[in-house]
Amino acid sequence: MAVGVSASWRIHDFAASLTAAADNTVLAYRSDVEAFAEWAERLPITSPDGVDRLVLRRYVAYLSTRQFARRSIARKVAAVRRYFAWLRRSGALGTDPSTTLRAPGGDGRLPKVLSHADLDVLLEGPSPEGEPVWRRRRDDAVLELLYGSGVRVSELCGLDVDAVDLGARAVSVWGKGSKERRVPLSQPAIDAIRSWLRIRPEVVPAERGAAMFANERGNRLTPRDVRRVLDRRSPVPTHPHALRHSFATHLLDGGADLRAVQDLLGHRDVATTQRYTHVSKERLRTVYSETHPRA
Repeated sequence: MAVGVSASWRIHDFAASLTAAADNTVLAYRSDVEAFAEWAERLPITSPDGVDRLVLRRYVAYLSTRQFARRSIARKVAAVRRYFAWLRRSGALGTDPSTTLRAPGGDGRLPKVLSHADLDVLLEGPSPEGEPVWRRRRDDAVLELLYGSGVRVSELCGLDVDAVDLGARAVSVWGKGSKERRVPLSQPAIDAIRSWLRIRPEVVPAERGAAMFANERGNRLTPRDVRRVLDRRSPVPTHPHALRHSFATHLLDGGADLRAVQDLLGHRDVATTQRYTHVSKERLRTVYSETHPRA
């Protein structure tokens, strides 16, 4: 609990109720609700039953004046809404004052999608001068998994060797909410993983466990390590999550069913997957306008 926040906010109990959420999500929601409670106590409001719709609207306005990114404000609003909905369900409040609360509107940024040319350089480009063979093989396998299977960076870093079934051309990953899903492996990913596994014992000491990927110190690969892989290999500034965006968008470009893409990505809500249809349509409009003689 944040210093100075009254126990009447029951933030610890709220966080404990988020049993289906990923650890990072629980931490973010708890932090967001604590920040709201700290702000409210300066009004002063010392418990959630003193909060009404006007107070919540004032809080959203306050966040806007603090120049938070629109996505950050949306997450903070979502946390507060979930918190008050939980208080209503648990009987701590008679009504939920957040039911009509909304984050500021505006067009969100579309996910960045790598061009096929940039992907070719990223996946097939020459090794940097002096790069050790083991790192090239590891990085090839990492990139082929991120793009070829659309796994999250956190899922890739958490992989153990026995999660990969090359014979079945599939890999099992643990996604958000500790949910396991099985996704297919592309042939380039299979080839890259086989090459990496042949040299992996030279990089990962047996006593370090079954981590599929490791860094030069033999420790399990971290998201920061993956970012360094992209920094070395990508011809343009690229975030690792862009490979997941590209995976989904290229599937939809090729005519894949939206529900199938949802399952492959491990999205609980199809609305999360639908944003990729907007990206795909925008790409098709660009292709049309640039190539059709009567566009």
